[in-house]
Amino acid sequence: MNTAKEELIREIEKARKALNESIDLQENYEVIYDNSVMLDKLIEQYLVSEY
Repeated sequence: MNTAKEELIREIEKARKALNESIDLQENYEVIYDNSVMLDKLIEQYLVSEY
């Protein structure tokens, strides 16, 4: 696995954790939405990269 792919996977995992925590802590909608959008963008980047 190359380092760019590994780094992107780490970023996806970090964003997923942030989203889950914001949901678990019942943070306001804007925080949850922002975390969700960030995760979606990273997943899209992963898919487009054709790893």
